[in-house]
Amino acid sequence: MALVDPNDSSRETLKAMLLGMDTVWLEADCSRYEFFPDIVDQTTPDVGVISLDTDSTAAIKLIERITRETPDTALLATSAVSDGQLILQAIRAGAREFLTLPLVEEELSSALGRISQTKFGGGDARNRSCEVIAIAGATGGVGTTSTAVNLGCVLAEESRNSVALLDLDLALGDADVFLDAIPDYTLADVVQNIGRLDIQLLKKSLTKHSSGLYLLPRPVELHDLEAIDTESLRKVVGLLKASFTHLIVDLSKTYNALDMIAIESASKVLLVTQLDLPCLRNVVRLMMSFDETEGLAERVEIIVNRAGLDAGQISLKKAKETLGREIFALLPNDYRTMVEVRNNGVPLITQAPKAALTQAFRDVAYRLTHRETGVTAEEGAGADDHANNESRWKRFWPGAAKA
Repeated sequence: MALVDPNDSSRETLKAMLLGMDTVWLEADCSRYEFFPDIVDQTTPDVGVISLDTDSTAAIKLIERITRETPDTALLATSAVSDGQLILQAIRAGAREFLTLPLVEEELSSALGRISQTKFGGGDARNRSCEVIAIAGATGGVGTTSTAVNLGCVLAEESRNSVALLDLDLALGDADVFLDAIPDYTLADVVQNIGRLDIQLLKKSLTKHSSGLYLLPRPVELHDLEAIDTESLRKVVGLLKASFTHLIVDLSKTYNALDMIAIESASKVLLVTQLDLPCLRNVVRLMMSFDETEGLAERVEIIVNRAGLDAGQISLKKAKETLGREIFALLPNDYRTMVEVRNNGVPLITQAPKAALTQAFRDVAYRLTHRETGVTAEEGAGADDHANNESRWKRFWPGAAKA
């Protein structure tokens, strides 16, 4: 999106509103009508916002010019004057929508939705807000990266989804290894060029896997970590959210300031644990910390990985009592398959599409997307099977019948 408004006050107000919207990426803003055609030509935004108030005659001519020269850019006109003649002139000149200042966020969102509906079609992924899923771990080695990669690949199977994976384990992340990918660019490269990136350039900077999943990996060199700060990461996350329907973030185990940026942006935090005492104690500690941030604990879901491992696991019933909350999903232990997956650099949906573990990931993806899309009873005829996901996996580990 690009914006032109010669009035500093109203331009800054509109910028702040646009930057706060999940589905919007503001590529450029401008204070001069005469410069705006060049900006549109260089950035090719999907939507251009033109304020009419400083010089309505010049603004109407600008709408006519951009409509003629760059018809792929839909135009939205704004004005503090709700004069019918001015509205008619703007629409006749080529504006798709007209909004009266001061803007109300709901009205702006609805107008952008109508433009997107017309421009991309009702079923297009770009008409959906981004679901950010942060994958956190109770400790190292519990399977956060395998969860992030395989969940991402399952989601990317659906043609209506566009999915990106951000590896935020900056020192030792290995999401690229799980996908057998040799990236041309990393998070450090994107951060260093964030000022001139647009959505098209961002996608070219990501590594696309055959599953459809896009990967933005951790830096190659450790000294590149210094370039990544909270402000630059916010911008990267914002651009990714504007580009994809799902963003999966594989967090580090340090829960540092960068991890917290991702957690705060997340609509869901999947906390991966195993059923042993150190992991469960850490889950309790983390939940106590999450409780300090309003609304965060409600967005956290607990996933038990390697359920069925024989090495003295705590029972599910005892784990629930310890945690004081339900388990969102159980991922059955399948050591042999996971070794093959990691060594071959392929996701479960490719290496073992019929494995119980693969189906468990599909169940997780189903429950996440079922929640966000509001599937009707007719559309979700098989929902009862998914609702019984937990009991289905109990047979994989000892003591489950007593839980």
